[in-house]
Amino acid sequence: MGKLTLKCLAWNVLISFSLLSLSVGICEAARHGRSWRGNRSLVTTQGENSKTFNVLDYGAKGDGITDDTKAFEAAWEAACKVAASTLVAPTGSTFLVGPISFLGTDCAENIAFQLDGKIIAPTSASAWGSDLLQWIEFKTLKGIAVRGKGTIDGQGSVWWNDSPNYDPTDESESRIGYSNDTDQLSQKMPRTRPTALRFYGSNGVTITGITIQNSPQTHLKFDDCSGVQVSGFTASSPGDSPNTDGIHLQNSHDVVIYSSTLACGDDCLSIQTGCSNVYVHNVDCGPGHGISIGGLGKDNSKACVSNITVRDVTMHNTLNGVRIKTWQGGSGSVQQVMFSNVQVNDVASPIVIDQYYCDGRGCQNKTSAVAVSGINYINIKGTYTREPVRFACSESLPCSGISLSTIELKPASEKADSSNPFCWEAYGELKTTTVPPIACLQAEKSSGAKSQSFHDAC
Repeated sequence: MGKLTLKCLAWNVLISFSLLSLSVGICEAARHGRSWRGNRSLVTTQGENSKTFNVLDYGAKGDGITDDTKAFEAAWEAACKVAASTLVAPTGSTFLVGPISFLGTDCAENIAFQLDGKIIAPTSASAWGSDLLQWIEFKTLKGIAVRGKGTIDGQGSVWWNDSPNYDPTDESESRIGYSNDTDQLSQKMPRTRPTALRFYGSNGVTITGITIQNSPQTHLKFDDCSGVQVSGFTASSPGDSPNTDGIHLQNSHDVVIYSSTLACGDDCLSIQTGCSNVYVHNVDCGPGHGISIGGLGKDNSKACVSNITVRDVTMHNTLNGVRIKTWQGGSGSVQQVMFSNVQVNDVASPIVIDQYYCDGRGCQNKTSAVAVSGINYINIKGTYTREPVRFACSESLPCSGISLSTIELKPASEKADSSNPFCWEAYGELKTTTVPPIACLQAEKSSGAKSQSFHDAC
């Protein structure tokens, strides 16, 4: 055999061996769920070249007993440095996490928190400061998404009852997250009850698919945020749990909330001062206190709310349906509001404007008020248990521009009161006949009747 033939044979063997090594490498990578990078080494989903940061890789135990707060902080610190990264709390694990803030200072944009497991709050008094306003907080971020099929459980009953109700013989699953220190457990929880999940000073916020249950106070809060989208969200707490709003909006604009279920002990949705361009649709509310704008103007403050649309919603077993509530003595305005296609079932008071709102602490009569105007009710139907319509407006600054169309509200049962609608200083127009007749709504006053420096213009 000539030298040329031997050389060719050797070269062919070398090529074949190289191809075999490449094939083995690719198969090995696939078997271990890793990716192949040609002549580079195999890279796992964790590390410098990855955009996924699993809290288990940063020391989280996920057993529902060990405090995993520091592991979440470490995973966030790493994810925060990588644009479009994902922090993962995986399914099958229960993470005990204390008060925590995910800060956006020096963070990259468009970070996602993939929550498929369960996060539970501590139930011992020692885990909480005296005046903490929130349990889990995302602050000053650009592009933040919290998504997944997971659950955030505030274990709120220890707060609602003002006592941990500690039973040292109880070893059930409900005891997960309790301290072993009986002296700690005998202490009452702090007087300030925290919101479960709060977003502050952020834009481009997305919430998808998660559940928040048993919150000590409000389930989900947005403060000073813009570009907010909430979908497939569930808030779940008993109807008698105190002050457990489903979603709370404050100083936020360009908000869309849809395809969500809100069951709680206070307002399903609370829209507070500084909110504009809010669109809510396809939401199920109940139990709870309904969907509310306000209370606005507390402690003589100025409140501004505009361009709010609530449509295609269902309410059942709630204290109110769609409500606007303001304190006496405030200033500012609520305007350009539409409530449309609202189905109410066994709702105490389906349609409410109350400019004399008071929490029962001896409120005084005052002449100034938050102006209420341009409020439209379209296709509100169903059953009530107390009063179908209540417009209690300010004598000094009456409600104006109220319009009602296709209103059909009937007593929930023969035993329920067939109450007449109530109106006080309420002006507007009936676009159609209504059931019951809302004869108390007065024809619109002239524009000259408006006072208080044009509502202390917002």
